[in-house]
Amino acid sequence: MTTKPVLSVPGIAYGGDYNPEQWPEEVWLEDMRLMREAGVNLVGVGIFSWALLEPAEGVHDFTLLDRVLGLLHQNGIAADLATPTAAPPAWFFRAHPEALPVDRDGRRLSYGSRQTFCPSSPAYREAAVRIAGALGERFADHPAVAMWHVHNEYGCHNAACYCDAGAREFRRWLRSKYQDLTALNHAWGNAFWSQWVYDWDESLPPRATGAGPSPSQLLDWRRFCSDELLSLYRAERDVLRAAAPSLPATTNFMVMHNTDKLDYWRWAPELDVVSNDHYLMYDDPEPEIDVALHGDLMRSLARGPWFLMEHSTGALNWQRVNRAKNPGQLRRNALAHVAHGADGIAYFQWRQSKAGAEQWHSAMVPHPGTDSRIWQDVVQLGADLQALAEVRGSTGTAEVAVTWDWNARWALEAPAQPSTEVRFEDLVRAWYEPLWRSGVAVDFVRPDAELSAYRLVLVPSLYLVDDAGAANLTGFAERGGTLAVGFHSGTVDENCHVRLGGYPGAFREALGVRSEEYFPLAAGESLGLSGGGTASLWSERLRLAGAEAVTSYTEGMLTGVPAVTRHAYGSGTAWYLATRPDPATLASLLTRIRTEAGVVPVRTAPEGVEVVRRRSPSADYLFLIDHAGHGAEVAVAEDAVELLTGRPVPGSVTLAAGEVAVVREPRRG
Repeated sequence: MTTKPVLSVPGIAYGGDYNPEQWPEEVWLEDMRLMREAGVNLVGVGIFSWALLEPAEGVHDFTLLDRVLGLLHQNGIAADLATPTAAPPAWFFRAHPEALPVDRDGRRLSYGSRQTFCPSSPAYREAAVRIAGALGERFADHPAVAMWHVHNEYGCHNAACYCDAGAREFRRWLRSKYQDLTALNHAWGNAFWSQWVYDWDESLPPRATGAGPSPSQLLDWRRFCSDELLSLYRAERDVLRAAAPSLPATTNFMVMHNTDKLDYWRWAPELDVVSNDHYLMYDDPEPEIDVALHGDLMRSLARGPWFLMEHSTGALNWQRVNRAKNPGQLRRNALAHVAHGADGIAYFQWRQSKAGAEQWHSAMVPHPGTDSRIWQDVVQLGADLQALAEVRGSTGTAEVAVTWDWNARWALEAPAQPSTEVRFEDLVRAWYEPLWRSGVAVDFVRPDAELSAYRLVLVPSLYLVDDAGAANLTGFAERGGTLAVGFHSGTVDENCHVRLGGYPGAFREALGVRSEEYFPLAAGESLGLSGGGTASLWSERLRLAGAEAVTSYTEGMLTGVPAVTRHAYGSGTAWYLATRPDPATLASLLTRIRTEAGVVPVRTAPEGVEVVRRRSPSADYLFLIDHAGHGAEVAVAEDAVELLTGRPVPGSVTLAAGEVAVVREPRRG
């Protein structure tokens, strides 16, 4: 196995997107002074500068980069040098109007913003590789350059293009996958609605039609779109790698709130450093749970530490309501990302823009300047990250795995499901939240992942699963593990074909149940449960086939029908949740399941205090974050040290209201 290049910046990397082209040169010197004051040691450069770096086709002007990279190096600040390919210049589209994307309704979009190109355009690919190659040739040996930043947020605005070029590449992808038309027709269920095709040219993207598309066709389209963008990343990365084999390459994922456009399980192995952008949603009452969940997902994708490429110091500019962060939230958010595996913390952006589409997006240096709470928090965070330098390279440990699969998500959220109210990430978060509150560590896994390290595997939502994934999960229970499966899981195979014989399909035998009919519940509708609590969103006519009923419905047409079951399977146990219990009932149920599986919290702490552990060969690093604002006292080792203050904390650490502590405990044995 080839060893990947690593980021050479020492300690926890800290910085943000630096866009000096927006400012006169006299501001650049001020930027250098302020970066040193804040403890910044890595900035992204050139992300949206294509029009300046290549003012005409094939004509390159690197004067700006020469000057900026020189200043950064003189001031001891490394550069994450970007290929600017997320925003092609106007001259490119005037020369290649066919490269503009086409939406599902057949409208060709105009240039005038970022990421307005067709991922299948040959002209775009050629131009992107050309500018990437020129940057690699010019700056491969520059002492400031520590990492390549390829593109920016692949698929953010153009995950799919329905033009003829996209259709041609889709057919190429289909031919590679299926080899012959008979296999394609069967996979897509084309006998339905007379959609059988007799020529590859008759296979189309799921463009707008009079009725809904085949779910199998739509699923393959989502897979193709992810792969097509991945091929663009590989093309740029490869020319950069040829120029500078020792420099790591990354691109920023968007693993956050309902972003489902790319299959990051396929992307992550292609990155030397796995990076992510994460932003809070204004209407999330507890955004710290979102930070934790997606931090754990990133750590799982990276199989260790990762890099937070973007988040915000305060307000955003693209939501319905863009509000500032609460006092202390900037620090808590950033250190929570570190707790969940981030070895780099960066913001969009360094200096808040005075013009352009993102002028109301907060930054490290805000519009009011350094006489501001944001700047004070930015400087404080820089000092915190310097104090945590030794944490770099440590990782999390978990006895609980939660399945996460983009194919299953895409299939579940396709049209014409039993209920449009059933959403993948809502279900995953509902199961994740009680574990987070209890201080139980979690890894996210593919259905076919190696599971021997875990005591408990949770499957909140896995509508689609192939035979290998289903066998892997049920085999985990059969060999002695505890498996818990959520409703509407195992229902279809990898082609979105329903598994016949009763629900929950692939998991029927292991769960010891059989369901005949689904009875989704409307918004606001609920059913009582035996033992207390209520059920919402979903119910089904479930029969026991070896399992025992743990909870049953107490009202409605399904009165007496099991809602939660438990089944001894092989040497292990398999649970089925055929509904969504209310949060308190679900938390109680998951506590019982994990306790029976022998899973214990990382450390007991008062309610509202997040507890996360990172582990190195010599020490455990215990992150304690008070989100509730009440303060707390938490037991720690007698020889523990609190890293943010450098003080010994023998036996216990006192956490002030709304504050963070990071405790080093030496490992023994």
